[in-house]
Amino acid sequence: MPLRAYDQNCSIARTLQVVGERWTLLVLREVFTGQRRFEEIQRNLGVATNILSDRLQTLLDAGILERRALADRSDRSEYRLTEKGLDLNSVLLELMRWGDRWDAPAGPPMAVEHRDCGHETHAVQTCSHCGGELTARNVRVHPGPGARAPAPSLATSD
Repeated sequence: MPLRAYDQNCSIARTLQVVGERWTLLVLREVFTGQRRFEEIQRNLGVATNILSDRLQTLLDAGILERRALADRSDRSEYRLTEKGLDLNSVLLELMRWGDRWDAPAGPPMAVEHRDCGHETHAVQTCSHCGGELTARNVRVHPGPGARAPAPSLATSD
């Protein structure tokens, strides 16, 4: 029987438990681009209200979004990114960059502007130590401090 994602000692698998469903990433896209009310998100995505409610609750439960009452209407609320949620910006930018490169024949449908300099840009992963660009060809992954020791083998030697 394969391991469920939440049984795996893997940061990618655990992250996908929260944001791995298609609508969840699109909800995050909407909130990142300024759509914060349920009705705005639902209208832009065309998602069923029950699915949107479920995805928003998942993001609230995970501490990625918080619900705030609107100043002008305390009976209505909006969804805001927490620090944990804001940290997903680089993930969405990387997905966007990949989609723009490999699946946007007419060109990128949206452009990203760096507010600090005013220029259009694209996501680039860099080494936190030397500043060099990170690619699949110049990185390697190895066990970190949270790695579990391999399970003992059940095989016996005669």
